[in-house]
Amino acid sequence: MTSKFRTALFCSSAILAASLACAASADSHLRFPIGEGPFDWAEFQAFADSHDFSGQTLDIAGAGTGRDADLLREIFAYFAEATGAEVKYSGSDSYEQDIVIAVQAGTPPDVALFPQPGLAADLAKQGNLVPLAEDTQQWYIDNFAAGESWADLASPTGPDGKPHVYGIFNAVDVKSLVWYSPEAFDENGYDIPESMEELKTLTDTMVDDGLTPFCLGLGAGAGTGWPATDWVEDFILRTQPPEVYDQWVKNEIPFNDPRVVAAIEEYGYFARNDDYVDGGSSAAATIDFRDSPDGLFEFPPKCMMHRQASFIPTFFPDGIVIGEDADFFYFPAYESKDLGRPVLGSGGLATIMQDKPIAHAFMAFLQTSLPHALTAAQGKTLTPHTGVSLDAYANDTGRALAEILLSATTFRFDGSDLMPGEIGTDAFWNAMVEYTTGSLTADEAAAAIQARWDSIR
Repeated sequence: MTSKFRTALFCSSAILAASLACAASADSHLRFPIGEGPFDWAEFQAFADSHDFSGQTLDIAGAGTGRDADLLREIFAYFAEATGAEVKYSGSDSYEQDIVIAVQAGTPPDVALFPQPGLAADLAKQGNLVPLAEDTQQWYIDNFAAGESWADLASPTGPDGKPHVYGIFNAVDVKSLVWYSPEAFDENGYDIPESMEELKTLTDTMVDDGLTPFCLGLGAGAGTGWPATDWVEDFILRTQPPEVYDQWVKNEIPFNDPRVVAAIEEYGYFARNDDYVDGGSSAAATIDFRDSPDGLFEFPPKCMMHRQASFIPTFFPDGIVIGEDADFFYFPAYESKDLGRPVLGSGGLATIMQDKPIAHAFMAFLQTSLPHALTAAQGKTLTPHTGVSLDAYANDTGRALAEILLSATTFRFDGSDLMPGEIGTDAFWNAMVEYTTGSLTADEAAAAIQARWDSIR
């Protein structure tokens, strides 16, 4: 298979910046020249030597469009280079509906990429996905941080009523983050909290110093309320073992179970205290989540911290430099609860829909470190693959986020995304708004959500 590779010109530096600078001097359709940069090319060569699909086409479908589609094609180009196959990717803004229509029409793609595993689980149960080799579960355990968590997430129940690994995760986002202004922390002598107990103490210290600890915005148009659900999900992971989280997401324990209510109240500890929230808790529902971190950067600052996912810098004011004007720390776990370092996030799952050798070869490609390292190098998302060098990340922010992801002892997906739409993207959102503003107690909010869930069974 070596003959497939075009000669890559040597560039003196192995770091990512140099690889980008000299990419044009090598194979024009590969973003990073083969043989250069912080990538495991020996592993890639071994994959290429054992796979030849010259003249064949692999059809892949997913939700990524525009720039996201371009980034995916950059990764798929290496599979094509290694195997001689042609890869055709089609993306759609209405992917969830389109993939179901394709299944019903008997024309599914060879490989389907799901932005979250809920729909994939439904299709697996119906027999529309092809399970991967039995050793894939051990591959997750051996190669991913919190590998058992990832193996479980990739293993929905099949038509036989048993769980099977159906896919490989690649691009990942982290939600368990708190953003802050390093300058404001330094001026006030604040240290980064290492535990939830320390975060609560720091919050009180800020109030004593005449400062407001948090900015909070739940507004999101028709999606108003979803930022509050992320807080609750993080608190369930910090107060209960991960199996309780899984039972809650599946409604195997009710929403008004005391353990869930307690997690809602933990969110309320911060969100329903007017001294802790800029504008008071009643204002949170009217503040758009995209605008809510702005208070970090005003003078004087309107708040000192903002809990939000890794994507939030997209909405920071112009000119804000990550690492200088803004930084982040891990939303900490309780030291007293001994539940490790749980991380909440999201990620894409690649699955097989057509039982073809080329589709299985693509899954084998996704089990090498290269596509994960390429994802990191693109600077948009993260990877939990422990074989990827931190040097592969495009910048220091990516490396710091990766360290949080790699240090996770448990990883779980956003729970509301895994629940039925009427619950996760309606009843849960709405009830959290009413709870945050004081219209409902935690017990009442949880009972309202459970009543809605009971009504759709």
